[in-house]
Amino acid sequence: MAFTPGVTTTATRGRLFVIAGQALCVVREPRPTLPVGDVGDALHLGDLDGEPCFACLLGDEPPPAGSEPVPLRQLHGALTDDEFAIAGRALGLTAWDRDHRHCGRCGAATARSATERVRTCVACGHASYPRLSPAVIMLVERDGRCLLARNARTRMPFYSTLAGFVEVGETLEECVAREVREEAGIEIADVRYFGSQPWPFSGSLMIGFTARWASGEIVEDPTEIADAGWFAPDALPVVPPKLSIARELIDDFVRRHGHR
Repeated sequence: MAFTPGVTTTATRGRLFVIAGQALCVVREPRPTLPVGDVGDALHLGDLDGEPCFACLLGDEPPPAGSEPVPLRQLHGALTDDEFAIAGRALGLTAWDRDHRHCGRCGAATARSATERVRTCVACGHASYPRLSPAVIMLVERDGRCLLARNARTRMPFYSTLAGFVEVGETLEECVAREVREEAGIEIADVRYFGSQPWPFSGSLMIGFTARWASGEIVEDPTEIADAGWFAPDALPVVPPKLSIARELIDDFVRRHGHR
């Protein structure tokens, strides 16, 4: 499949990415598929293999015929990679479209642009574009072991890599060092870019790095970290499922150290 992003279209029907909270409305049988129908004032996302795709929020009306909301996380691997990525785009853009219907500067109504992804105030002209929150996520190594931690703010049972949002005026590398220092109490070196991943569940762009331990011993920040430790590639705790860049970082660590 090939997806071409877009804003404008003359199509009046297409594939519908209907968002309900952090769920996507899909037809479950025989495998999860997306409903097709009239688009109304839905946001045009682009074309997937020549078929127009649209996003909208589920309101008081029932889901499209034959479909039901399913948490988007549960659809990873059930939808195609392209469909899952477009669903993430739909989640972010429908939230932006909803949250900027009124101007944050003067409070007047805003209107969508017909040519670009922006809502403009009809009174003062202030433009509101979709925005992402950059966040870093990093895997730190020490003597063939990696630093993993369990988050104190969630009930997730697994251990994962450290992560945090970038602050104003901060480089990505500075943020990596600061987050590791604040959450685990250690200093790092050799910070290297790994990859990136849009993360629609928090409206962020996750930017992955690897790094090497330089000094210090683990001292967890109890407001952020329930437990942290150094783990060998053949003795890992429960780790995140194959959905996030955190798991990609962990799998890469295991591959590089010759284990499966």
